[in-house]
This record gives sequence, structure tokens and C-alpha cells, in this order.
Amino acid sequence: MATILSSASRSYLPLPAPKYPKITLRIPLFTSLPLHSSSSSYFFLVRNEASLSSSSRPIQALTEEAVDTWDLASSSSKLVLVVGGTGGVGQLVVASLLKRNIRSRLLLRDLEKATKLFGKQDENSLQVVKGDTRNPEDLDPSMFEGVTHVICCTGTTAFPSKRWSGENTPDKVDWEGVKNLISALPSSVKRVVLVSSVGVTKSNELPWSIMNLFGVLKYKKMGEDFLRDSGLPFTIIRPGRLTDGPYTSYDLNTLLKATAGERRAVVIGQGDKLVGEVSRLVVAEACIQALDIEFTQGKAYEINSVKGDGPGSDPQKWRELFKVAESKR
Repeated sequence: MATILSSASRSYLPLPAPKYPKITLRIPLFTSLPLHSSSSSYFFLVRNEASLSSSSRPIQALTEEAVDTWDLASSSSKLVLVVGGTGGVGQLVVASLLKRNIRSRLLLRDLEKATKLFGKQDENSLQVVKGDTRNPEDLDPSMFEGVTHVICCTGTTAFPSKRWSGENTPDKVDWEGVKNLISALPSSVKRVVLVSSVGVTKSNELPWSIMNLFGVLKYKKMGEDFLRDSGLPFTIIRPGRLTDGPYTSYDLNTLLKATAGERRAVVIGQGDKLVGEVSRLVVAEACIQALDIEFTQGKAYEINSVKGDGPGSDPQKWRELFKVAESKR
């Protein structure tokens, strides 16, 4: 069952009306509910009306054709699917995409988290699709319609913790979840960016063997290999130890103000040789930049951040960083 959260205002949300004479009204597939905002109207589009709570009040009905028309009318031709969009890196990816006015669609398990983090943004288009990558039956093809790019930043802890509850273990998230997602994606996707980890090719060597005691590096590498063999265009980002955040208790406005502190300079390598730390903000920016840098396709990059001035969101500086990494390999 697909559930979509859209931040499009009423003026951009076409509804079946006389000016759309070719649309044949059918039984509604979506029912919209208002999300409160001080500046604009938001709509919570629920594909199955039976799933609405008794307190929900239907406002408007949309047919599939109307939703498709709205997609075509969007200001951006790029639609980025973000998987794991409420995690430490993922929420920063989403915030940055919204700031850039790039359409985003989130695939996640908990819709309330998305509402809490991103529901107050009022100028960009955001959709939320409820689904669990660990369950292939959740990944309905309709979730991926119109998607041009994918950023997957799902993950869990390397060692047993509360986050492992409910089968949220490395084998389920980093292997089965990634495998299910990649298998469900349409061949038309232009780029898949997968966030993995440094050390995945050295899981039997110290210090990585300690981190891999419960298999997290092994399963991340399995996910990488499955993506490589899928035939989809991809880029793999392997961050070092993550710093700055996670900002999991903040709303969008706070996320947009987040900075990488003094660790803004970026170091990118290849060959799984880097050891160090990296700001989550840097990882999120690297994912977004890699979507449009053609020579990163089919390659994996390790990334760290150190003290100093960084590339910010300058595309040319990021191109140079990725290019330098290739020349040093």
C-alpha cells in the first residue's frame, strides 16, 4: 500500500474538473487530509481509504490521472527517491534536496517521522511512500513511477543495540533491504547512490574485523556487489566514522542551519584506503553531487572530512575532488 505525503499547494494540485474533460472519474485511490501549516496547505495522500483513522476527515479525492498530471506540472524534471530519509544522513539529504527545489520522494516505514522533520517546508515538493525494504512485498512498482535518481542511506548499528529490535539487524537492512530495493527499481533510473562504509573490502583485517564482529561490513559489501551486478548505473559512497548529528530530533528549519563545524574540508579516495571521520553533512552533499557527475558512475569512493574550508555545495569543486581521487588511486 503506497502512502504519499505531498507539499504541493492547492494552486499546484490539479483536481478532476471541467477543464480536464478527458479524465474519467473512478473510485478514488487517494484521499487527502490537511497538514497544518502557517503559510500553505499540505496534503497527506493515502492510497487505501480503509487505512485512515476514524478521526481523519476526507477533504478531496484524487484519481491516479490527477496525481500524474501534478507530477508532470512540477517545476523539476528530476525526482529523487530517498531511502532511509529520516536517518542521520538521509534527513540531511532530504533537507538539501528541498533547499535546491528538487522533487523528493521518501520511502520509509514511519510516516510520522517524515511529518515531524519535513512537514513545515512550504515551497518544495515532497512525497512520502510507506514501505519497508526488508519486505519485498512492500515495494509496489507504483512507488517508483517517475523516479529518475535514487539515494539509499539505510543502515543500523554495527553492534547489538535497541535499534536492532524488530529485525533491524545488518543482515536485514544492509543486505536483504538493499537487495530488495535494487531488485524493485525500474531500469529507467539514471543513477543509484548507495551509502556504504569504509573497510568493506577489509572486514577480516584489523581494525575492521572488530567492527565486523556481527557482520555489518560483510553485509554492506554484499549490498554493494548486488548493486554492481544489477546493471543499474550506480555510485557508491563509503564514509568513515560519522560525526555531526544525527539531527534526528530537529525539524527542517533546524536541519537547514546545520553546519559541519570546523571539519568542512573533504578528502575523497578510492581503493578502500581511507581511515578517519566524516561529517554527516559532507556525506549527504557527496550523495547529491554524485547524482550528476557522469564519471562517478560505476565507481566507489571513500570520504572523510577534516579541519579547513570545504567545497560547500559548489558542483565544480566537488567534480575536482572526485577527479583527484581517481588520479591518486
